[in-house]
Amino acid sequence: MAQIRALRRVASMLTTPLAPEDILGLVNPLSSSRQLRGVVTRVVRETSDSTTIHFRPGRGWNPHLAGQWARIGVEIDGVRQWRSYSLSAAVGHDPAITVTAIGFVSTALARDTKVGDILFLDAPQGDFVLPEHPRPLLMLTAGSGLTPVMSMIRTLVPRRPDADVVLIHSARTRDDALFHDELLELADQFPGLTVRHWFTREEGGRRLDLSDHADLETLCPDWRERAAYACGPTEFLDAATDLWLREAETDGADGAAPALTIERFAPVLLPGSGGEGGLVTFEKSDKEVEVGGDVPLLEAGEECGVVMPSGCRMGICRSCLTPLVAGKVRDLRTGEVHGDEGELIQTCVNAAAGPVHLDI
Repeated sequence: MAQIRALRRVASMLTTPLAPEDILGLVNPLSSSRQLRGVVTRVVRETSDSTTIHFRPGRGWNPHLAGQWARIGVEIDGVRQWRSYSLSAAVGHDPAITVTAIGFVSTALARDTKVGDILFLDAPQGDFVLPEHPRPLLMLTAGSGLTPVMSMIRTLVPRRPDADVVLIHSARTRDDALFHDELLELADQFPGLTVRHWFTREEGGRRLDLSDHADLETLCPDWRERAAYACGPTEFLDAATDLWLREAETDGADGAAPALTIERFAPVLLPGSGGEGGLVTFEKSDKEVEVGGDVPLLEAGEECGVVMPSGCRMGICRSCLTPLVAGKVRDLRTGEVHGDEGELIQTCVNAAAGPVHLDI
């Protein structure tokens, strides 16, 4: 140990003012003791708006479970921006994210990413994962909500000959449907996978109706007997949740209530939880904006040009924590009004409840 410490001291003297790890980073950009990184190895255009980005992570990456997500950072105009994305690759493969060009950061990733680019990474996380014991599964997805489920299908179906999976995926048109051809090929190759595409804007198309069980009865008659996973837009998930709750109330007494696990890309906001709003002052940035009581502080800052820390944008990862200097905020998930000087506020799920000053 003494010899190692001596070598480190010599290395530091030779590389000052840089640290030895900074010099190593010039040779291998994935080598960093300060920030986990990955190098883009392949970029695949999935649809006109969606791109899959494959990357090789550096040392320190924890292999993901099928269905998990990770925070991904990218440098845009010299500013590091963070967003959370589901990992769409199968377990055991280098990770990948499938990004749809919606919003500033996602559009930049989907349109501009090239092989050799460096991504900043955080560890995979999330509980939207395959059950420990295999059982018949129903996957309900819409739009980009297919991405975590695609990781599940790519992982489970080729490895388990007894897999029994029904996927019902809703998209606007065939051209908009992520992984359309691959899914049909997998269904042809593996009899345990059934794929049902539902196109809302094709001729005669309409939205998949989850307000009752009629459409489900047609697409998957034994849906009540399957463990269900759902991911997609808020309205889609709210309808699925309501249907499953009604079924649980009807059938729960005999233990036959169907199971539903959901993954949301947005926080669950309490209806009517917005308050009076107010003037939000970003003190270090010398900017202010008047906002309504239903606008998250994160969005308020971004709209007026403040570089706001963020990650999952749904109240889970706590990367958006920002000190409150003065004022009160309202938690959009619960309606609770709170705020003490110096309190760290989750800006993605809190809105102004009167005048607010933030230390950013």
